[in-house]
Amino acid sequence: MSKNAFDVVVVGAGIVGLAHALEARRRGLSVAVIERDHRCVGASIRNFGFVTVTGQGAGTTWDRARRSRDVWADVALQAGIAVLHKGLWLLAQRPLAWDVIEAFAETEMGRGCELHTAASAAAQAPELRTDGAAGALFSPHELRVESRQAIPLLARWLELAQGVTFLYGEEVLAADAGEVRTASRRFQAERIVLCPGTELNGVALPFLAGYSLALTRLQMLRVRPEPGFRLSAAVMSDLSLVRYRGYADLPQAQPLLAQLQEEEAQSLADGIHLIVVQSADGTLVVGDSHHKATSPEPFASEAVDRDILRHLRLTLDLTQAEVVERWTGVYPTGIEQDCLIEAPSDSLRVVVVSSGTGASTAFGIAQDTFNQW
Repeated sequence: MSKNAFDVVVVGAGIVGLAHALEARRRGLSVAVIERDHRCVGASIRNFGFVTVTGQGAGTTWDRARRSRDVWADVALQAGIAVLHKGLWLLAQRPLAWDVIEAFAETEMGRGCELHTAASAAAQAPELRTDGAAGALFSPHELRVESRQAIPLLARWLELAQGVTFLYGEEVLAADAGEVRTASRRFQAERIVLCPGTELNGVALPFLAGYSLALTRLQMLRVRPEPGFRLSAAVMSDLSLVRYRGYADLPQAQPLLAQLQEEEAQSLADGIHLIVVQSADGTLVVGDSHHKATSPEPFASEAVDRDILRHLRLTLDLTQAEVVERWTGVYPTGIEQDCLIEAPSDSLRVVVVSSGTGASTAFGIAQDTFNQW
């Protein structure tokens, strides 16, 4: 085999591309990953690093999230990726929110989760602002990594320990019929996996033309709390219950949505739902908002950031919340499916996560891609 010939060529070094590279190597295939940037700078490093299982859409997405969580736990040990905390506290601030999590706990997806009164949640997680809350759900299923560190460490481990070839700074211009062409050279591959991420107008465009994919921009912040403040797990609250499909598809979510439309109309219009995770240095990663556009504006709204911080203070018992970083992210949305796995030819697969769940489901998606090939 020539130096430019591989069993599998993966286009894109975000989490979806890296997951497919790992799965190919686990099947004994030679792999090259081609990335147009000189390092991963897209959606995969701009998120919470929160591998979310609880609340994912029932069926395929939930199943992929469970399998992905297990792969993350295995790979993190081998690649030197720190798991910063585990689990999820979902604080029900309203009685109608309690109705949703109570109903969720009775479903298959609620297995292993615990329902807590406000007093019980306060005793186990004193960081929560439980005054006036209806209760909380605790899930043990989640884990959290620092995305901006975890993605480079994962790529380095794939290269040094798994023998994956990485080629950075090369734009792929064409891919099909067993050949990948960049601006400077050609590669032969029995199988090609296009993982375009947010680059929907590039080499993947002809294969995605039948879908109404757009982009969603989000706003996130890094906040420094008072010294010694610790989260025992990731935290979410009422707005997440009408956004995450595992909760939102329950009949009990509709009365809560109606109440939130009266009380939090602007937050819903801005697609805000609170997620908070903690980094090794004690800072909190806080978000996020959601605004759809074909070409998202790069300019963040201070009003949206203020509203996210308001929800933070309503949910956590903080005396200090100093913003030390702000950024925007973007990911594909616009269709009903959480993920597309297109098969334009025998040798080509095009994989797009269309729900912002890539960090949580990518390893499971990669397993399914190869199982179905």
